[in-house]
Amino acid sequence: MGKDIAEAHPAARAVFEEADAVLGYSITRMCFEGPESDLNDTYYTQPALYTCSMATLRALQSLRSAFSPAAVAGHSLGELTAFAASGAYSFADGLRLVQRRGQLMREAGERTPGAMAAVIGLDMAGVAALCARAASETASTLVPANDNSPGQIVISGDVVAVDKAVEIGKSMGARLLRKLPVSIASHSPLMREAGEAFATALETVQFETPQYPVYANISAAPVMTPETIRQELALQLTSPVRWTETISAMIGAGVTRFVEVGPKDVLSGLIKRIDETASIVNLNNAARLSEFCDTLV
Repeated sequence: MGKDIAEAHPAARAVFEEADAVLGYSITRMCFEGPESDLNDTYYTQPALYTCSMATLRALQSLRSAFSPAAVAGHSLGELTAFAASGAYSFADGLRLVQRRGQLMREAGERTPGAMAAVIGLDMAGVAALCARAASETASTLVPANDNSPGQIVISGDVVAVDKAVEIGKSMGARLLRKLPVSIASHSPLMREAGEAFATALETVQFETPQYPVYANISAAPVMTPETIRQELALQLTSPVRWTETISAMIGAGVTRFVEVGPKDVLSGLIKRIDETASIVNLNNAARLSEFCDTLV
């Protein structure tokens, strides 16, 4: 994750070095060398994704200092990256929040194990009905968690409820249901205690007015003041990610080109399914970063 960009661009390398100093361990070594088992632990996954994404952005800005997006957005954890990119808080403050978020989510998963599953082929109304039935039949919790793209929605909740949804989903019209390899129920009521503790952590950070609009996961609309940012992040862990609506709102506001700075290309694929006419650039390696910069004035 991010190794070739850090090797090619001092600005990216400086981000990784700062992250190591803030965290007190080498997230750089973990990103570059693994082991994958550590990277799959949400306590490390979240700082790794945040650091890699910000390193890519800083490399881009070092090459094209005039680069200024019309708006930014991030999916789930990526929302914290989006706020950092907008200048709402410093890289270091954001990283401390990300580390705390990962810790709280891991503890929540250990305290109350949960599950998540991808549902393909149902709209939001159908998924909501599926969740309600599975929750009722198991006397447990299950909710839509991520509206990723038309026909692809992730559900989250108690293990028994997710298993029930997988069992009955096709009879309710789903084309495919697949459990995800996680033991936490992100963006569900099972994250309530983690969300409350994270709200306390947010009080330790100085928020600034974003330099450009940040489209929020909860509202699918821009948040532009320090107080609304704090409110958004305090509720994010227990609220669904309205990604389809977020991208649609950005397109409706005039956005025609999307640039993904994460280490993979997951969001690029989701955006293409939301609007196949959208122009999408993914900067997950040094070659793509260089090619993109060549297209900028």
